[in-house]
Amino acid sequence: MIYLDFNAGAPLRPEVAEHLSRAFVETAGNPSSVHQVGRAARKRLDAARESVARAFGAASPREIVFTGSGSEAAALAIIGGWLARGDQKKTKLVTSTIEHPCVIGAAKRVEALGGQVVWVKPDASGRVPEDAMLAALTDDVALCSLMWVNNETGVLQPVEAVSRACIARGIVFHTDAVQAIGKVPATLREVPADLLSFSAHKLGGPAGVGVLINRRQVDVSALVPGHQENGRRGGTQSVAMAEGLVLALEATLKETVSPALRDDLERRLLAALPGTRINGAGAPRVSTTSNLCFPGADGEGLLIALDLEGICVSTGAACASGSLTPSHVLTSMGLSPSEAQATLRLSLGRATTAAEIDAVVRALTKLVPSVRAS
Repeated sequence: MIYLDFNAGAPLRPEVAEHLSRAFVETAGNPSSVHQVGRAARKRLDAARESVARAFGAASPREIVFTGSGSEAAALAIIGGWLARGDQKKTKLVTSTIEHPCVIGAAKRVEALGGQVVWVKPDASGRVPEDAMLAALTDDVALCSLMWVNNETGVLQPVEAVSRACIARGIVFHTDAVQAIGKVPATLREVPADLLSFSAHKLGGPAGVGVLINRRQVDVSALVPGHQENGRRGGTQSVAMAEGLVLALEATLKETVSPALRDDLERRLLAALPGTRINGAGAPRVSTTSNLCFPGADGEGLLIALDLEGICVSTGAACASGSLTPSHVLTSMGLSPSEAQATLRLSLGRATTAAEIDAVVRALTKLVPSVRAS
């Protein structure tokens, strides 16, 4: 099996799997209980919170909110941040048309609650123009959300400039950092976001746990009522899952993925398959993502054919898997529906090898012409 779908989810790290197998058996007690078993669980949860705060340069562990996923963390930031805005005259949310489906959905929820969403489009390279984002930050904007790295194209977005502009104008800034961690320096030192969300399973941690970094001066209204997480997210926390997230995060921050494999993959496919295009070419990209358009070939057909060869890739966001609708990211960049549906996303990770890249190039060189012909 060759796995090139790390943007959808990284395989569970062995050290995390080993920890979880012990922790789910050994960890007893509710971290909110006052007896000794509860206090022991709370101590471990606090240690995990401190580790996340330290990794991102947060001012206090109290700024770390454990959630059930990165999608929940983003929803809490956007919907909860908009609901808790202090100035009721500020009704607008500014975001881009290429955000992850969870952010798109949260923005539409804000619209349903009476807010106005300003949607900023990317240029043809898939990068949201900095000047367009800054021009949208008017006096009636309460919150701005811009992803750090696009999950489909790997294109880096101008989050540093936009975050600093938001701070200067008194606008709350959120960034979805799910695809940035481990690929670029992604802490509050580089981008002083008010709200930052990410998930564990993209890092080789367990699916089912995420984090929202919530700077103390920014209020968010809980979407799940309860006293846990300082009133920002109700529900008994999973100590084992929080610890698994920390293990994966710490391991990821020690790793680097060379762009050589991705560059070799693209160079060889462009040479072997005339007409192939790289979506996102011309913009700064992370070294692990290649979004390739094979005009005349059906992306779903290619995905199935590759799967039969033992190669796992995707056609876009995993959260939109199975949808017949063309990628909103690619159509926002100007691709036609047929071009968007002729696209594959290949995302590399820590375990990807040169031999695997060789096998994928051979498979696509064989399969693309046959899928086009069929």
